[in-house]
Amino acid sequence: MDDMGWGDLGVFGEPNKETPNLDQMAAEGMLFPDFYSANPLCSPSRAALLSGRLPIRNGFYTNNMPGRNAYTPQNIVGGIPDYEILLPELLQQNGYRNKIIGKWHLGHQPHYHPLKHGFDEWFGSPNCHFGPYDDKTTPNIPIYRDAYMIGRYFEDFVIDIKTGESNLTQMYIKEATDFIEKQSKTGQPFFLYWAVDATHEPLYASSSFLGTSRRGLYGDAVRELDYGVGQILMALWTFGIAKNTFVFFSSDNGAATYAKTQGGSNGPFLCGKQTTFEGGSREPSIAFWPSHIKSGQISFQTGSLMDLFSTLLDLSNISLPADRPIDGISLKDVLLNGKTIERPIFYYRGDLLMAVRVGQYKAHLWTWSNSWSEFKNGSGVDFCPGENVVEVTTHDQKNHTLQPLLFDLGADPGEKYVIKPTSPVYQKHMPSIISIVKEHLANLVPGVPQLNLCDDAVMNWAPPGCEKLGRCLPIPKSNPSKCDWPH
Repeated sequence: MDDMGWGDLGVFGEPNKETPNLDQMAAEGMLFPDFYSANPLCSPSRAALLSGRLPIRNGFYTNNMPGRNAYTPQNIVGGIPDYEILLPELLQQNGYRNKIIGKWHLGHQPHYHPLKHGFDEWFGSPNCHFGPYDDKTTPNIPIYRDAYMIGRYFEDFVIDIKTGESNLTQMYIKEATDFIEKQSKTGQPFFLYWAVDATHEPLYASSSFLGTSRRGLYGDAVRELDYGVGQILMALWTFGIAKNTFVFFSSDNGAATYAKTQGGSNGPFLCGKQTTFEGGSREPSIAFWPSHIKSGQISFQTGSLMDLFSTLLDLSNISLPADRPIDGISLKDVLLNGKTIERPIFYYRGDLLMAVRVGQYKAHLWTWSNSWSEFKNGSGVDFCPGENVVEVTTHDQKNHTLQPLLFDLGADPGEKYVIKPTSPVYQKHMPSIISIVKEHLANLVPGVPQLNLCDDAVMNWAPPGCEKLGRCLPIPKSNPSKCDWPH
């Protein structure tokens, strides 16, 4: 999902109980309350999921300014490097047919596209559905069928900004079920990456779901996506492959709390998307595999979306790349045997290691919510609306590396109560956490940052396929410059 929060599912306590299919999926599978993305923002999170590596390693970060988030808007020059080995590439080499439906967000220039990186099919877009634009100063985002553009958001694929009505999610559902039907008939193993985006602003839902939620348009989008998950699972049963198909549900980052009622819920967790507090990267996660994963389980394994890289390769009997560090771990024993594996979780914001979790304890090396320039002294964007933890949710970067802030996420999931450095708990756990941080940083070799340069000339003026449609736009002169990342 895109910007869906931990607290958006009924099974995680959302009081309106509007996600019956996902709640049933959890009842019949394994629920992960302690599962994380590798970054609190879309593009780096997705790069980490598909590469099994932290964004600081795969290049999906910026070092234009320390500790700043970055992603892939239309004018970004970079994208997923060719030297990164993605999950679909390894699956493809071993006989799988792979399809991505929805948002790619790992670079929009043609050499970065999904079909160049292990996918056989694509229906969706390279960027987020921002707009509408005027196709003169800024082009609308293209929608692709495989390697070629077939139209643009707000022009050919309509999202009504006033009402929120759009049929896109229904298109994405049909693409998924048709692909499952086709693959079930061929018998060829497949990997389906359903990366839908209706819970990202501008929100949308089809006519049959508009106005049906007690949560407004955001809830309408969640209800339709829940329906989509139900249709996908039903297709697996209908075509007789449910017991031989591993399914995992999650989100790319925490809910966009700055959108207030137009965004999701992160449950009891502090702040949301963009931050390295729990609300930024703790994700609603469910594993489902009838006849393999016992129903009704809850695992307190501290997991990461990067683990899907290692886990799916392990389940497919495919070896991990041996020439690079892989941050994801295999959860095979967790899924099939109910085991738990000790491992740290590293929270990065751009090039800066902000925090680390070991067991149920989390140490913040740096804290802040968002910059004063973005917050605008109370009149602008706020990543922690209605929340204030003194000296923690600040608009200046606070350096705690000499004496990290420690929280007990078991007793204090909202990160509201700092454990005193003089306490026995702090003195017991902090030395081992610091040792883990030092080892991690000592062995870290950052990748070449891909999110530093912006240039209007690389925008979606003339995507592949525009010639056939007669929809190519004139490309402006190249003028690259450093991107400005206020967050």
